[in-house]
Amino acid sequence: MVGVIGDPVRYSLSPLLHNAAFDALGLDWVSVAFPVPAGAVTDALAGMRAFGIVGLSVTMPHKHDAALGVDECTDVAARLGVVNCITRKAGRLVGDSTDGAGFVESLRRGAGFDPAGRKCLVVGAGGAARAVVMALADGGADEVVVVNRTGVRAAEAAALAGGAGRVGSTADISGAELVVQATSVGMAGIDRSGDGGISVPFDPALLHAGQLVADLVYHPAVTPLLAAAEAAGAQTVGGLGMLVHQAALAVERWTQQTAPVDAMWAAAKRSTPTG
Repeated sequence: MVGVIGDPVRYSLSPLLHNAAFDALGLDWVSVAFPVPAGAVTDALAGMRAFGIVGLSVTMPHKHDAALGVDECTDVAARLGVVNCITRKAGRLVGDSTDGAGFVESLRRGAGFDPAGRKCLVVGAGGAARAVVMALADGGADEVVVVNRTGVRAAEAAALAGGAGRVGSTADISGAELVVQATSVGMAGIDRSGDGGISVPFDPALLHAGQLVADLVYHPAVTPLLAAAEAAGAQTVGGLGMLVHQAALAVERWTQQTAPVDAMWAAAKRSTPTG
């Protein structure tokens, strides 16, 4: 058995993705959602040990506490200070972060894009943005510019990219080969405009042909930003890919088998609204 912990966790797609993978692999495994309130990660991990649960995906608000509660962290998880995947190995709980690697893999699959030697820009400085910044740098990006309303948080995120990272502004968007929208702006049900509409995080007139624009939001599948980017002639990648590929990496950690990514993609597309 594996599962996902979070609060709320009722609508998580993780069990669906995991179970699609187990079915395709012919494994008699099951993934379930465990609602765990904030501050109760220690109890959840004790339950994982007691019941012999092989792995857990970790969602908000538990990623930081999970990093403190496991027996050891991978290098990536330790650098980020968060864990989104826990694997039980010989009685020890090992925490990892698969978000960044999942994002880079989604770029390769969805757009044939490799970050090595490329100029990248990330809008946002939260947990997802930080994972993306570090993964792009680890993937050999020539530059990773972070744009965020709060300068201190932008600097902290940019530091994760080492010498390739720097704090920038929206003026840097037009010069980027990859633009990543890593905030909740554009998510269905989130009103950022103040007038009842759903906004984009920056002026889409800054986008142009020859760029790849990625949005980590996956509902709706085509966000207002992606629609504007397509109209400007840019190539686009939606947020569902990151979700699928980070889950695929978790399945590989748990089962020691190659994840059936196509089966997981098919399950995700069947369950995700297109509008």
